[in-house]
Amino acid sequence: MHPNDSKALVPRIHPSVFIAEGARIYGDVEIKKGASVWFNAVIRGDEGSVTIGENTNIQDNVVVHSDAGAIVVIGDSVTVGHSAVVRGARIGDHVSIGMNATIMSYAELGDYSVVGANTFVGYHKKFPEKSLITGVPGKLIRQLEGDMLNTSQIAVDIYMDLVKQYTSGRILGHDAIGKFHLERPYRNGIK
Repeated sequence: MHPNDSKALVPRIHPSVFIAEGARIYGDVEIKKGASVWFNAVIRGDEGSVTIGENTNIQDNVVVHSDAGAIVVIGDSVTVGHSAVVRGARIGDHVSIGMNATIMSYAELGDYSVVGANTFVGYHKKFPEKSLITGVPGKLIRQLEGDMLNTSQIAVDIYMDLVKQYTSGRILGHDAIGKFHLERPYRNGIK
């Protein structure tokens, strides 16, 4: 099937989105303005749609996958930490999902929630806004308030700055070293 075929499931990605090398994005996926998808993340909208909000960062090795009948909606200014899995779930705005956390189908996380690293949020679990969720299975520990509500925004700001550094060429990968040294043999006194 050709991408111009009206039946083809083709990602719709805002031109401002940063996509790091190795990331894979397939199917019915929409990624909104200012978002970033980092190294080796996989986003699959093949069993339903996936929507990723503005300024959201999907970090290295994350898997985001719709489930049969369960779409994925990830809100604005969300941080999905390294190696987390989000499958067929709804994530509110300003949520922080810790490294290696798993959010299963039909789960719902309210705005300004924080999911701890390695937490497992099971099928159909629903948490209100401002929830601190940790454990296996994930449980509501307490309601967040004050500075804890800024947890996701801190990471969002860091990742937006990283995007600027990568796109400006300030941060380069190993594959650029040989090319860079051929073009500019002296940089900061290093050959």
